[in-house]
Amino acid sequence: MLRTSLLSIRCFSVPVLAFSLLFLPVPQARAASKEIIELQTQVQQLLDQVQRLQSTVDSRFGLVQHLVEQSTDSVNQMNQTVNALQQKLNAQSESSNGKLDSVSGQVQALNDSLDELKSRIAKLDKQMQDIQTQLQNVQSQPAGGSPAPGGQPGQPMPSDGGLAAGGQPNVAGPAASQAPPLQETYQSGLRDYNAAHYDTASSEFGDVLHYYPQDDLAGNAQFYIGEIAFKQMKYKDAIKAYNAVLENFSGSPKAPAAQLRKGSALIQLGQKDAGIHEYRSLIQRYPQTPEAQQARSKLNAMGVRINAR
Repeated sequence: MLRTSLLSIRCFSVPVLAFSLLFLPVPQARAASKEIIELQTQVQQLLDQVQRLQSTVDSRFGLVQHLVEQSTDSVNQMNQTVNALQQKLNAQSESSNGKLDSVSGQVQALNDSLDELKSRIAKLDKQMQDIQTQLQNVQSQPAGGSPAPGGQPGQPMPSDGGLAAGGQPNVAGPAASQAPPLQETYQSGLRDYNAAHYDTASSEFGDVLHYYPQDDLAGNAQFYIGEIAFKQMKYKDAIKAYNAVLENFSGSPKAPAAQLRKGSALIQLGQKDAGIHEYRSLIQRYPQTPEAQQARSKLNAMGVRINAR
């Protein structure tokens, strides 16, 4: 009987226990729901804050992007302005260099004319002195016919006073008959050079150097030989000719122009440092010449200091 009671009690307690266990977790579920709701509320608040922050960041980023675009446009405009100024400066520099070259050519032509006039005046003065001396000798001779200078006794003086055609003194010897006249040869070389007949002009200037190497015009002729080579883009030959002017005719009025053109020929050959050295040397040796001013302009156009550090 007792055993049966215990069994019945056990059978009854199992459903009760199961029922109690079924309803026991309900308060914990309600507490968890409140926490979840609070978490959801906090998450929603965080999302709202993130959205507001994102909106703020977007607006700030748009402002920064606008400022960057404005800065980029300003930089581009500045670059365009600088490029335009650079092109304008280059054009002005080229124009100035061209004008300086033209002025230099004109000065060289004037120097040539002055040299020619000086040479002619000196020769005329010498001829006048020779004529005056011969007249004095004729006047001092007695009427009996003493030996005339350079003649036999009793022979009359030549009607031209011992002068050749054109007023030049007679010079004996085969060399004088073979040598071309200096002034005519030099002037003919200048005319052919200005007319761009370079081969003929080079031959005529070569004759001046060959037959009159000690004359003042020989330095000019050597310079123009270099100029002909430069115009024909034979820059190495031009440099040799300019060096001959600087070494053999250092006192020639063409020496500054020869050094200037030598520097330009070196730059044409890609030897920029050597060309700059020649420009600087020219400025130091001949500071007051038009060629020195041209050298300064060329150095400034290349962005190079005039005086080496």
